[in-house]
Amino acid sequence: MSTTVSPLAPKSYPDMPDIEGVTFATVEAGIKYSGRTDVLLASLVEGTAVAGVFTKSKCSSAPVDWCKEILSNGQARALLVNSGNANAFTGKKGAAAVELSADIVSKAVGCPRHSIYLASTGVIGEPLPAEKFEGVADGLVAAQGQASWLDAAQAIMTTDTYPKLATATVDLDGETVSINGIAKGAGMIAPDMATMLSFVFTDAAIAPGVLQAMLGQNTETSFNAITVDSDTSTSDTVLFFATGAAEKRGVAAIAEVDDPRAEVIRAVLADVMTDLAHQIVRDGEGARKFVEIAVEGAETDQSAKQVALSIANSPLVKTAVAGEDANWGRVVMAVGKAGEPADRDRLAIWFGDVRVAVGGERDPSYSEEAASAVMKEENIPIRVDLGLGTGEAVVWTCDLTKQYVEINGDYRS
Repeated sequence: MSTTVSPLAPKSYPDMPDIEGVTFATVEAGIKYSGRTDVLLASLVEGTAVAGVFTKSKCSSAPVDWCKEILSNGQARALLVNSGNANAFTGKKGAAAVELSADIVSKAVGCPRHSIYLASTGVIGEPLPAEKFEGVADGLVAAQGQASWLDAAQAIMTTDTYPKLATATVDLDGETVSINGIAKGAGMIAPDMATMLSFVFTDAAIAPGVLQAMLGQNTETSFNAITVDSDTSTSDTVLFFATGAAEKRGVAAIAEVDDPRAEVIRAVLADVMTDLAHQIVRDGEGARKFVEIAVEGAETDQSAKQVALSIANSPLVKTAVAGEDANWGRVVMAVGKAGEPADRDRLAIWFGDVRVAVGGERDPSYSEEAASAVMKEENIPIRVDLGLGTGEAVVWTCDLTKQYVEINGDYRS
């Protein structure tokens, strides 16, 4: 956790409403850090439904394996998160650590082991001292409700420079339903569950299968549409919990995907998840610029996304952005190497509202001064039209600065 806040950080934190059926407590357990909280325990009312999306890394962490194994139960009673240690690439010790963690929380909360979700973030390859949870678990249970949403978001930070929170409300059956989310992430961020964690909660009553469909669809256009450094973490986890408390207020449960209210919730969930995803990019390690890359005119949406990611992940594009250099030739390069259908002579590129290239060459009215002015902005839109079809996609990234190298060169020091 950095003491210097990213210049792209939000100017204020949102007022987070209570979500009935969710309470938090945090503690300093000394997993890696000192002088700050590093463990979060969320207690969830009985009957809470859960959905999850996880890293596609072939070297996934022990907590990811645990969550994937129990997800089919569809129910959750507690979430335990630690920062400072990812419990990844820790072999049998890692598996034993999640078993011990689940046992400790199970006894303290008084719920089945298979209803306890675990997430860890931090250094890879270091055994997690799960026995430290033993000394704090009862205190965490006793302190439930004393930690705020901001406290919860702070406890899960690693190299983040600020906590990430988002909220939205929606009217269902004449009642207000809330969706709150927290996230962490600043480096090792790339699609395929762009080290990031996010936990989203609602008081709506939603069946696990419907919850999973909502989460999976929205992940593709939020967390799987961001990249800081093209590196997919071993620990990426997004969990969506629905406590069902709103049902007591007359909000009928959503049991089927084709329930019209499911689309209403999904759309609001999309806003929350996209907000959190943007905050992760804005906190990219060393970031000074937030870059939106929109690709249109591709043969398919998926092809457009691959081209957009090729641009977003290019070190040459990202360093040009850092240097405020309107080097559109690097965008041409990234389009060409993407491995997707493209025609050099149909290509058009914009930096902001300034068209810099068209028809296979520099725009006849190209202005270096106008293009450079766009690059000096904090938020930089880059648009590419491939001129081949109707496929389109948007991804978000940040610049690549000297500070990124410094942060990651010193990460374990």
